[in-house]
Amino acid sequence: MSRSDLAGKAAAPKIARPVPLRESVFEALLELIISSHLRPGQHLAESELAEMLGVSRQPIREALQLLSGEGWVDLHPGHGAFVHAPTAEEADQLLAVRALLETEAARLAARHHTEEGVALLRALCSRGLAAVEADDVEGAVAINSELHATVMELSGNMVLSDLAAQVSRRVRWYHTPVARQRGRASWEEHAALIAAIADGDEDQAGEIMKNHTEQTRHLYLSQLGEDEPAEPLPSKRRKRRAPAALGN
Repeated sequence: MSRSDLAGKAAAPKIARPVPLRESVFEALLELIISSHLRPGQHLAESELAEMLGVSRQPIREALQLLSGEGWVDLHPGHGAFVHAPTAEEADQLLAVRALLETEAARLAARHHTEEGVALLRALCSRGLAAVEADDVEGAVAINSELHATVMELSGNMVLSDLAAQVSRRVRWYHTPVARQRGRASWEEHAALIAAIADGDEDQAGEIMKNHTEQTRHLYLSQLGEDEPAEPLPSKRRKRRAPAALGN
């Protein structure tokens, strides 16, 4: 078969390439940040991370650059990399947007719900409550994210779902530190939300979701004001950065 014959045929499916190591390292480090195994303000030593993940320092360095670009890590020349510590303003703005998106999603889910969708929500709620009873914070947070994503899917609004997906990881990051304090109350709110969705009560579903997301927002902001940074940056950093800032 000649080249011209090949060129005239339909394009063959592309061969999947292995995921670059830096992206695998990026995902691993991001999960450690979101789950609070790497805490806000914590210094990220390349050698320690490389040993922990069983890779060389180069993909660690590349992954930290990617994480910095997405706001998960702060890079400070001369001092290294640190897990980003969200400000109260950052958290407030993102959680406020989350409340708006999810309140509308709950309202639409009540309008478009299906028996299968409600059954899935109830199963997730049961699993989440079991995780709380077992003091499995990571499990409860993961199931919580899945439940909220399911409500988004039931809304039937793909644009709304796409927007929510853009902030879902950071919402999970903010939720993790307060998940234990929210405890059983959070899942009782989920149960009430599911009941409103099953009844097709749009206003009630929206109101419950609004109050539910606001509870997490207020608790996180309250805790943020009480906590101190895990590892303060050296004071010299600010002195060194000042001339650069003036030059921008």
